[in-house]
Amino acid sequence: MKLRTYLILVSILALGWNGYSQKGNINKALKDYDKFSYIKTSDILLDVAERGYESADLFEKLGNAFYFNNKMDEAAGWYGRLMDMDRPVDPELYYRYAQTLKFSEQYEESDKWMERFADARSEELRARGFLSKRDYLESIEGLSETFPVTNLDINTEWSDFGANQYMDKFIFASSRDTKEKTYNWNEQPFLELYSATKQEDGSLGNVEKFDDNINTKFHESSVSFWPTDDVVYFTRNNYYKRNLRRDDDGVNRLHMYLARLQPDGSWAEIEPIHFNSEQYSVAHPTVNVYGTRVYFASDMPGTIGQADLFMADINDDGTLGEPVHLGAALNTEGQESFPYVNSKGDLYYASNGLPGLGGLDVFMVRDFEKKLDNHEQLIVENAGKPINSEKDDFAYYENLGTKEGFFTSNRDGGKGDDDIYFFNVPDCLQDLEGIVFDEKTRELIPGAKVRLFDQTGQEVSEMVVGDDAKYSFKDLNCDKEYLVRVEKDSYSTDEDRIATTDNRKLTLNLDLEITRDEVAVTEGTNLREALDLNPIYFDLDKWNIRPDAEVELQKVIAVLNQYPDMTIDVQSHTDSRATNSYNEALSRRRNNSTIRYIIEVGGIDPKRLSGRGYGESSLTNDCGDGANCSEEEHQLNRRSDFIIIEM
Repeated sequence: MKLRTYLILVSILALGWNGYSQKGNINKALKDYDKFSYIKTSDILLDVAERGYESADLFEKLGNAFYFNNKMDEAAGWYGRLMDMDRPVDPELYYRYAQTLKFSEQYEESDKWMERFADARSEELRARGFLSKRDYLESIEGLSETFPVTNLDINTEWSDFGANQYMDKFIFASSRDTKEKTYNWNEQPFLELYSATKQEDGSLGNVEKFDDNINTKFHESSVSFWPTDDVVYFTRNNYYKRNLRRDDDGVNRLHMYLARLQPDGSWAEIEPIHFNSEQYSVAHPTVNVYGTRVYFASDMPGTIGQADLFMADINDDGTLGEPVHLGAALNTEGQESFPYVNSKGDLYYASNGLPGLGGLDVFMVRDFEKKLDNHEQLIVENAGKPINSEKDDFAYYENLGTKEGFFTSNRDGGKGDDDIYFFNVPDCLQDLEGIVFDEKTRELIPGAKVRLFDQTGQEVSEMVVGDDAKYSFKDLNCDKEYLVRVEKDSYSTDEDRIATTDNRKLTLNLDLEITRDEVAVTEGTNLREALDLNPIYFDLDKWNIRPDAEVELQKVIAVLNQYPDMTIDVQSHTDSRATNSYNEALSRRRNNSTIRYIIEVGGIDPKRLSGRGYGESSLTNDCGDGANCSEEEHQLNRRSDFIIIEM
């Protein structure tokens, strides 16, 4: 268990195990459990379980011991045995069990236990979030990208996490120093802050402790610097001026401190933030690019869950204003921590309370600071793969100037406990999509050509839309202006301009509307030809209006509405198959169906319509009686014409 879970408040319940021969071992385990010594607890309780003792309390405590020490496979096994007993349990255990199953990618089974959790805790944000995003795996896949991530050379078998760049240094936290005392929770050395220097080949090396005044014999981690690099905020145990303080339960909390750069390059004038408290933790600060705000995690009063995100304004002297809770749009009953705000004002943070791949996932809010200041809705998105995995992923950091990104993970294939990973921030690209409509009728326009031009007038791409009239252009550069042109025979060409934003992985939508060219029509004009209508086809031996025919008849109705004094004669025709008398009767029925549709659906006055069925007397090709023609050729004769009688 690392500092990331130190914020979690553990409720210790009396177990009440009586009359068992291993009572001494159990009492020793409970003593360690109460001290958060989960490694010792699990060893002792495992010994008890291996001797054949079974109880719900034992399985729960074993599950919790492994869960809070981040050994999720083992925790899943003990929680599973607890659930197999089919006894009433705290619904929170359903949630923990579901999370442990994700670590082995048992998502379907995990969702089953999340459903039980949601049934029991339907009012919780975690439950509502799960129920509202049942397709979360599909959604995350859609947000995922394909770029390599590299395990840094400076990682060790211990816990290495966090990332921040300070001048020419890379600052991170590590428990690599085995000479120091160990932390009871996981029996690893306490965390210290370290710096590394970029080598000529781009790798990081020359690892050394960051500063002797900041580092102590207790935990230090999570630094963030002023834009001027002369003030740093960092996380440390509640240890100040050689005085270690604990809360009412005997827990030494995490606190936030600031330090100031001295002329000799060291850090001094260390002081605690004024809203630190012995009763809660304040940790993981990040300063925005303007040096006006610090964001952090805490379980102070007003927190929804185990740890929430807060912010505070930065005063001119580096001290902070009052903490402000960032609300339920970001926070859940789970753990939210490790906030980071990049130079564009996007927020990244880790959460295990939102639907994700497993453990802590990295989430983001685009344009966070702008939306926060304007009181706009904050939309949280999963950062997707490869940043996230089925294991814990957190402490995201990126330098958009150098396009260097870092995050921490305990995913499979690492060197030790937590490892820091590097990636090149992908180029900012966006997609553009939309639908081509008729501006007046709102009908889809299949076959339209859509062309994309950059701001220099150079054509970037083009496509012809299909029956769904949808177009799509991939990988447009961010922060650029484009021109979209749509062309279609018998329609006027139209152009629209669109500017991409500075956020990658966005899909912009731009529907295109074009207007049919005005057609000069006079008495005697056949609207089928003038409007380039598709023929009003009928199925063999049928007279009902087909869906494709409805589209064409709507165009005729639009013309009749455009010219309220126009009257037309509807002329319906058949192919040559069957007898002349039969075809004449069939064409009359088709004619009646066509006219009825125009009247009833289009609302056209019946006095403006006349019509007749012509049978097979006016074929458009040589497919007369006895001709060897295909079905498609015969279908060309099953049609309706619309002749203008009066304007």
